[in-house]
Amino acid sequence: MGFGSGLSPVAPGTVGTLWAWAAFLWFQPYLHGDVAYAAVLGVSVMLGWWVCTITARNLRVHDPASVVWDEIVAFWLILWLIEPTTGWEQLAAFALFRFFDAVKPGPVGWADRLYRGVDTVRDPAAWRKAGWGIMLDDLVAAFCTLLVLALWRAW
Repeated sequence: MGFGSGLSPVAPGTVGTLWAWAAFLWFQPYLHGDVAYAAVLGVSVMLGWWVCTITARNLRVHDPASVVWDEIVAFWLILWLIEPTTGWEQLAAFALFRFFDAVKPGPVGWADRLYRGVDTVRDPAAWRKAGWGIMLDDLVAAFCTLLVLALWRAW
């Protein structure tokens, strides 16, 4: 639940993304090189899948709004891959990511629906699929954000 940010009564995904931004800025001086960033993100994705699976199963909801670890990891990925950057570019990344995550156009919507209807009674892997589904749509939203930012930089 993103260290409490997902418990926000208003726009928990946005609050979680804001928390991700602040946390990234805080730990950025401690991570040196792409290997460190990749390791943190790799562990965060795998840990996130596990945590999202357990939380969804315990709450009995395929994608609880209070679970924002998916937003956090996806936004960390964006911030890492757009470095070096300015605060304005980070703000643009934030706005684009929130757009893709909230509106869920095209591939983001597909990823969001992919594991929504898993049968938790008949499918023994249903909650693991739901946990991965929680992570997947935000990773696709991150990819879409990065694509737009890359096109913007190239233009």
